[in-house]
Amino acid sequence: MRAAHNLAFNFSFVRGMTRSMTYVASASDSGGDFNRDTDYITTRITADGRDGYPVEPDRYRLVVARACPWANRTIIVRRLLGLEPVLSIGFCGPTHDERSWTFDLDPDGVDPVLGIHYLRDAYNKRVPDYPKGVTVPAIVDVPTGQVVTNDFAQITLDFSTEWTAYHRDGAPQLYPEEHRDEIDEVAQRVYTEVNNGVYRCGFAGSQRAYDKAYDRLFTALDWLSDRLSERRFLVGDTITEADVRLFTTLARFDPVYHGHFKTNRSKLSEMPVLWAYARDLFQTPGFGDTTDFVQIKQHYYIVHSDINPTGVVPKGPDLASWLSPHGREALGGRPFGDGTPPGPTPAGERVPEGHSAG
Repeated sequence: MRAAHNLAFNFSFVRGMTRSMTYVASASDSGGDFNRDTDYITTRITADGRDGYPVEPDRYRLVVARACPWANRTIIVRRLLGLEPVLSIGFCGPTHDERSWTFDLDPDGVDPVLGIHYLRDAYNKRVPDYPKGVTVPAIVDVPTGQVVTNDFAQITLDFSTEWTAYHRDGAPQLYPEEHRDEIDEVAQRVYTEVNNGVYRCGFAGSQRAYDKAYDRLFTALDWLSDRLSERRFLVGDTITEADVRLFTTLARFDPVYHGHFKTNRSKLSEMPVLWAYARDLFQTPGFGDTTDFVQIKQHYYIVHSDINPTGVVPKGPDLASWLSPHGREALGGRPFGDGTPPGPTPAGERVPEGHSAG
């Protein structure tokens, strides 16, 4: 999620503010099409430290916001692989002002490890007067206080491939070598057509752009429904990176995207295959227990005041149905393959009571 600069839209945090960040430094082109800025800090944390940042326990802090789908991916993968003991996590609040994501959930609004209120401070330490949008997720080098990377797509892949020395016993293979080409192919379509597709609908600057984005999105969702009608997971017979990437959009579909972003051909709960698939993942440790529906709704409905100028946050939908039987076990497959589910969520990282199903 990226802070917006010089946008065609004026996304203010609360009414009365003239300008704000949102989570994408993007704009509408002359035809009203939404274009996402994908120019990230691409430094990698690797086992051999070739970019100057070797994998080390207790050196780095993953900064996230539960509201953000891109950050939610990293929370899920970190938990599935059992990296909690070696990679600490800091949670920003669901809303922000024009300057930055902030640690307003912490006492005195200061991250207890980094000692900062604004995530922008860590970006400015890496690049003085950082000119682009401040995004989550970001990994910060604790000794220097500098952001190492905010390249959300690469972060989770590196968790799977570069942090292997610190995976828990029984950690799943989320990016197995024998399936990487297929995972990459499926994940690319999921990203362009679904993860980013909902934003093309919500931030379209013209009717033509919206209509085109809407058709692209539901064409992709229909393709995914067909693909998942006879297989439990997107690639192979276990959970992979591709499933993580799709899940975070599906989890936000009915609470936010269906109404707020006008993706209203069907609710997720009206698409039988995808709804069952989403419930299957939600009921798998690492997915539902990292999903905070309250913060998700607060973020989108409060921050996007041009789309929702009243700032009213909807009470629904009812979340109990996320725990209803899904029947996907009949398709076979083993969520964790030869591995095991993660244990209980560590204290201090649990989704607040009443913010999720169950």
